[in-house]
Amino acid sequence: MRGRSGSPRTTIVMGSFTVLAVAAAFLGGSPFSAAADTTDGDFSGETLEVMIPLAEGGGTDTWARFIGQELAPRVTGGPGFSPVNEPGGEGITGSNQFARTAPDNGTHLLVSTATNVVPWVLGRGEVNYDFAEMTPVVVNGTGGAIYARTAADVETVEDLVHRDEPLTFGGISATGLDLTTLVAFDVLGVQQRSIFGFEGRGPVNLALQRGEVDLDYQTTSAWEAAVGPLLRDETAVPLVSFGQLDENGEVVRDENFPDLPTVGEAYEILYGEPPSGPAWEAYTSLLGITYTYQKGLWVPGETPEGAAESLRHAAEDLSHDEDFTARAAEALGGYPLEADSDVRERVAEAYSIDPSVRGYITSLLGDSYDVSLG
Repeated sequence: MRGRSGSPRTTIVMGSFTVLAVAAAFLGGSPFSAAADTTDGDFSGETLEVMIPLAEGGGTDTWARFIGQELAPRVTGGPGFSPVNEPGGEGITGSNQFARTAPDNGTHLLVSTATNVVPWVLGRGEVNYDFAEMTPVVVNGTGGAIYARTAADVETVEDLVHRDEPLTFGGISATGLDLTTLVAFDVLGVQQRSIFGFEGRGPVNLALQRGEVDLDYQTTSAWEAAVGPLLRDETAVPLVSFGQLDENGEVVRDENFPDLPTVGEAYEILYGEPPSGPAWEAYTSLLGITYTYQKGLWVPGETPEGAAESLRHAAEDLSHDEDFTARAAEALGGYPLEADSDVRERVAEAYSIDPSVRGYITSLLGDSYDVSLG
């Protein structure tokens, strides 16, 4: 396995603490109301209060509100729906509040996304929630791919290594969704230096067009709009997709990027053998929690089986609704909702982070990016 690539020097500055709560309830109910008896799976007269640990208007907020409004009427008893936004601390503030105050009766659900999952993976001290102790009701994935500026003398994955000068990657934060890409770079031995602090992938895309950065990645939902024009005028070239985890936990091609090699396939192209070792183990772990099962709705682990199953069955019913699937194409990015009877086991396995993986990631961030998690 190839070792550390690049030697960027950057500092991560945590955002200031902000709290904003917005509740929009249907059929009554108030945020974090008194406990209810839902042990039999009947939510009559109740409200599903969904904690969204990010600000209104973003992709995760849009996803949560869309899913919640569709899900609630299908749950036994037809509960109302109340989204509660608690932004701050990179998703940690609201997630901590959920872990501290949410009753375990199925009426309160937490939204997961890479923003609040990665800090948990990293074992950051501010994190007081634990996805290993929660139960997923429904999960939804996304995908993505890495592309490069052709003017940087990049045409294929082979051009990522053995370079006279490193390529420049534009990032937002080394401890956010970018982390999966950074580990992919380490797996492949990409010669790159990273610049963090961009406000989003849109600004990174513009910086690449201006020649200020050479490497970028984009998620599936924004790929055509952001990257498509650059590919058509040949100012950029697609290189590798992140792939997806199959039911056996193996990395397979993403159906939305059928012609692009996965990170594992790219490694074989470069080095003539399948990837292995700590970097690859970390990559497959991060792929599951940041892409294959990126977003989800969770209930506390002590939620009665009847209540949790009622929610899951409603989500499973929703996942099989062809009309919903058609309407949800944009919101879900073309990836299915997963709420079958085996979803808990699959997600639990994907979210089982070995201490050695955390150790590798901590070392990578400290040694290659000057990022301390202490």
